[in-house]
Amino acid sequence: METSEILKRVRQIEIKSRGLSNNIFAGEYHSAFKGRGMAFSEVREYQYGDDIRDIEWNVTARFNKPYVKVFEEERELTVMLLVDVSGSLNFGTIRQTKREMLTEIAATLAFSAIQNNDKIGVIFFSDKIEKFVPPKKGRKHILYIIRELLDFTPESRKTDVGCAIEYLTQALKRRCTAFVLSDFLDTKDFSQALTIANRKHDVVAIQVYDKRVAELPNVGLLKVHDAETGREQVVDTSSAAVRRAHAVWWKSQGERLRDTFNRSNVDAVSIRTDQDYVAALMSLFARRS
Repeated sequence: METSEILKRVRQIEIKSRGLSNNIFAGEYHSAFKGRGMAFSEVREYQYGDDIRDIEWNVTARFNKPYVKVFEEERELTVMLLVDVSGSLNFGTIRQTKREMLTEIAATLAFSAIQNNDKIGVIFFSDKIEKFVPPKKGRKHILYIIRELLDFTPESRKTDVGCAIEYLTQALKRRCTAFVLSDFLDTKDFSQALTIANRKHDVVAIQVYDKRVAELPNVGLLKVHDAETGREQVVDTSSAAVRRAHAVWWKSQGERLRDTFNRSNVDAVSIRTDQDYVAALMSLFARRS
């Protein structure tokens, strides 16, 4: 992608993502990810968007106007985005690729974080750690992250989710909120790494997937290319048996993933590339509030 095109896309994503974080996610993000197990620090006057559960009623009664409790880490929450950059993310058949949707979601979460005065960092991963962007604050830092999301070229095209999660546990010493953004097409078991990471941090999983991976269309002979291994094969999609086998595989993938998240006590949401990710994120935030 040329520099001018990158800058244009950065601006488009900034406008859309900032609008969503300002107008839709502000209160929900605050409620879902603020003040969990943090030490009380002080009180201040209530501001629009504050969680009413944080109201300090004794001080409110004394001064006859609402005050809220402020927690020690509320001013210094760290948000980490673990972003899958493997080859399978470049697939998409209807509205956008999985990588394009993942980029928009990551940018929206990043703007929501800095709006709440949080630091934001990124771990780009394939089957290894491709790049670590340390957490910082500010619009300039966010725009750098978006440029990387748009134009980053990984060295490997394979996937190892567990590798990224283990790196998070080791690299971040203080507790953070970590969003793992991936299609989770990983044959390796990462449940133990996820469980350990979620004991130290607050881990949230966001899966993006394409309709045509979930449901094989009946279009006759189809040449399929595996973006991660380079393997190619011809699939007869007109065969009902082939389509059933694919459906069984996809169902088992989903069940295995849900079981992994449940056993690790990790909140998760699954979003299809032709669906509204705003509604899905709002539902995730609501479950956590």
